[in-house]
Amino acid sequence: MTTIVNWLPAIFAALMGLAILIYAVLDGYDLGVGILLPRDSEEQRDQMIASIGPFWDANETWLVLGVGLLLIAFPAAHNIILRELYLPATIMLCGLILRGVAFDFRAKVGTAYLKARWDNIFTIGSIITALSQGYMLGLYVVGFEYTLLNVSFAIISALGVTAAYTYIGGSWLIMKTEGLLQQRAIIWTRRVGWLTLIGVLLVSIVNLIISPYILYKWQQTVYGFLLLPVPIICFGLFWLNDRILRHMSKQYQKNQHQDMLCWLPFCNTVVIFILCFIGLAFSFYPYVIPQEITIWQAASATESLQFLFWGAVFVIPTIIAYTIFSYRVFWGKAKPLDYY
Repeated sequence: MTTIVNWLPAIFAALMGLAILIYAVLDGYDLGVGILLPRDSEEQRDQMIASIGPFWDANETWLVLGVGLLLIAFPAAHNIILRELYLPATIMLCGLILRGVAFDFRAKVGTAYLKARWDNIFTIGSIITALSQGYMLGLYVVGFEYTLLNVSFAIISALGVTAAYTYIGGSWLIMKTEGLLQQRAIIWTRRVGWLTLIGVLLVSIVNLIISPYILYKWQQTVYGFLLLPVPIICFGLFWLNDRILRHMSKQYQKNQHQDMLCWLPFCNTVVIFILCFIGLAFSFYPYVIPQEITIWQAASATESLQFLFWGAVFVIPTIIAYTIFSYRVFWGKAKPLDYY
């Protein structure tokens, strides 16, 4: 029991990281779908919304869980992060509100014109949310220092995260749709894949340049050597996805497309997200505020963590089970949503 108590801050940090990773994957793809909504086809927009309809609201549960764990397990870090990111966090919430309102209203309006307007608002909300999250990530990486270079990096990070969400969103559409929309999704995903790769490279290089601590961890420690395959595999998966998408596109052009491997680009993209997260987690551990506060320094009192631990033991498996169940129920290609 003493061992568990000593490791409670690390356990809660791992749970918080898990929640953020799952959120980035699950809400990432539905944000990406929102960003990709085409303006020239109401039928395709309906298909795309139907592909995320059963999941998108529940996906945001993981964001609430991650922020909640930060608040209750690391209150000192929560105060600093919220203070430094108050404005972009507020903008992100506005984007989420726009998405929620547009999703419901698009199904209730009586004309195609108003429906298209709400679809545009859904896209705007998705872009705002993705950019805000990327901007916050960039500021977090540079330690919340508002210099011209750091803000420029945060803007690059915002564009990179938006591209990554679009990438996984396009991969999701390839898996969940058929026909012309799937063909368009293949083209979208392949194009944005290269932008995502550039974003990952830029963020990785800047991370190593601005932080001697991170550079040391990757170059001079045993763990850095053991994790060296992570970036290699990550970039290899980008290349593999591009080859798969190119092959799919050629099959469509020859009217020889077979849908057996439609799941592969999405699975590869999920692995890319996981590997990028592993790289970030290794770079900053054990700091919860980069180079300032460790998870042990920011943690709540041991008695509080012990009490919260048993709650987490019950709540987190329940959320995971519900998530798995919902995806199992709505397995397969997207079907039209029926609100009546």
